[in-house]
Amino acid sequence: MAAAGKLSVSSVIIMVMVVVLAATISNPVSADPDLLQDVCVADLNSAVKMNGFACKANFTATDFFFEGIAKPGLTNNSMGSLVTLANVMKIPGLNTLGVSMARIDYAPGGLNPPHTHPRATEIIFVLEGELDVGFITTANVLVPKSLKKGDVYVFPKSLVHFQKNNGKVPAAVIAAFNSQLQGTQVIATTLFAATPPVPDNVLAMAFQIGNKEVDKIKSKFAPKS
Repeated sequence: MAAAGKLSVSSVIIMVMVVVLAATISNPVSADPDLLQDVCVADLNSAVKMNGFACKANFTATDFFFEGIAKPGLTNNSMGSLVTLANVMKIPGLNTLGVSMARIDYAPGGLNPPHTHPRATEIIFVLEGELDVGFITTANVLVPKSLKKGDVYVFPKSLVHFQKNNGKVPAAVIAAFNSQLQGTQVIATTLFAATPPVPDNVLAMAFQIGNKEVDKIKSKFAPKS
């Protein structure tokens, strides 16, 4: 039995758990740090380097406006898809606000190829069409789903994911991110079109293929002359 005036071990443990829980609730984890002022409109021309962008001295409503995702984008490319970003590079007023959006359009059979967003979780809303989507966990488990118009799906932060139009008509989604600049690494492009290039022997061993196959794949990602 605990002596009078002293806390038992179980009481101390409970108190510690309460403090930790309270700290967790009061400091939620987010992709971008919290803002310290009303607005900090990005000065995209500033030479100052920082985590984010320096603030403009003056701003207007235009800095908080973008109409670029209102209409479908052109999907006449090798993947049959187009991502139109509405991030801080297009909307300077998003600087420090920790959110951004995108519109993704898909031709019939079009693919938004496997990629990651290192700084954000993504949630999509299907505007039109039908899609096969999925993400892959760090345990190499694919979590797939077929989506139709009006459906919503979430891709956890940093995990590899994709979307493919499985229909015979164009499809489109609106995507939202919990970062002003989510970053995107397309797996194939990152590995086979890096500058300077990833050594052939590294890619050959990683994919268990020959150097000739590596060179053939790299040629497909080479800039068009």
